[in-house]
Amino acid sequence: MDQQSERGAFEFYGSWREYAPIAFTNLLLTIVTLGLYSFWARTRTRRYLWSQTRFIDDRLEWTGTGRELFFGYLLVMVLVFVPLAGIQLLMGALVSRGTQSAAAAAGLLFVLLYLFVFALGGVAIFRALRYRLSRTYWHGIRGGSDDQGFRYGLSYLWRTMLGSAAFGLLVPWALVSLWNERWNAMSFGPYAFRSGATTDGLMRRYLLFYLLPVLVGIGAVVLVVLAIAFGFNPRAAQGGTPASFTPAAAVLLVGIALYILFFVFFGLIALAFYAAYFRQGIGNLTLGALEFEFTARTRDWLKLALGTIALVVCTLGIGTVFVSYRNWAFFVRHLRAYGTLELDQFTQSTTRAPGQGEGLFDSLDMGAF
Repeated sequence: MDQQSERGAFEFYGSWREYAPIAFTNLLLTIVTLGLYSFWARTRTRRYLWSQTRFIDDRLEWTGTGRELFFGYLLVMVLVFVPLAGIQLLMGALVSRGTQSAAAAAGLLFVLLYLFVFALGGVAIFRALRYRLSRTYWHGIRGGSDDQGFRYGLSYLWRTMLGSAAFGLLVPWALVSLWNERWNAMSFGPYAFRSGATTDGLMRRYLLFYLLPVLVGIGAVVLVVLAIAFGFNPRAAQGGTPASFTPAAAVLLVGIALYILFFVFFGLIALAFYAAYFRQGIGNLTLGALEFEFTARTRDWLKLALGTIALVVCTLGIGTVFVSYRNWAFFVRHLRAYGTLELDQFTQSTTRAPGQGEGLFDSLDMGAF
């Protein structure tokens, strides 16, 4: 373990040149099959990325299949979204009656439907993580969870709503507590993950979201005054020379500039917050005697984001096939592990492996790669 620690417990050996044939073949087959091949494309991508990732003394192995992902998606569409479509038709029929009681019933159904779909989002996140751990092998040993994720879905619902309802000030608490609950239900081999993340260091960065509109408002007033004062020359206008700017034009230009700056600074604040969030979450995660650390700072996330934007824009969108590769390489290269792991005590997981893939995660379009 000492020799491995000098190199780092995690190491990624992949190269974009080696991955390119896989990426472009996936793109072509997905287009030809009108998107149907995307499930198998994701499997091929994961198989390559996992196989190029070393943890201590052995590489990871992805054993999931495109068939699992495809049938998981179909199962969710049949068992969940077909009934939801029926409920929506029922709501439309109630509204069309035009009575007060029917409208109230339709409104109640809408609220219940919204809450149900929101809770499903939590179940999707949990089950996607459980599935990925169950299909990830190291030394022939996998991870998983015996929890089905339904309790987590309810927790996801009330914690997220409470965090948002309190003027959004409890959002960091909701994110961290859900992170802990999710990982504390997972295991790998005979060892359970334990997460004790807190909001330390997160609130200061999160409060910048509240401070940003105030700063933008003050900046708007200052810039408008300066633009009118220096950009509009009434004496030039009286002498027959056109004025440099009209007040309306100055306000318009300042508004456009502030609109752009708002999203630039908003993105930077979001990067700073999530950089601290992942350092806090992973830094307080343990597996047996192993402790983890995530070293990516805000500038590292910014380089990743700008590089991805440049890749996609300069290639007219074709570069999107390399986004999952870049994200995985970024994650592995900033991930650290410390401690010891006794291989002779590292036995196979006894958790039940799910039979389907991330159907719910895919159907809700929640960004699985």
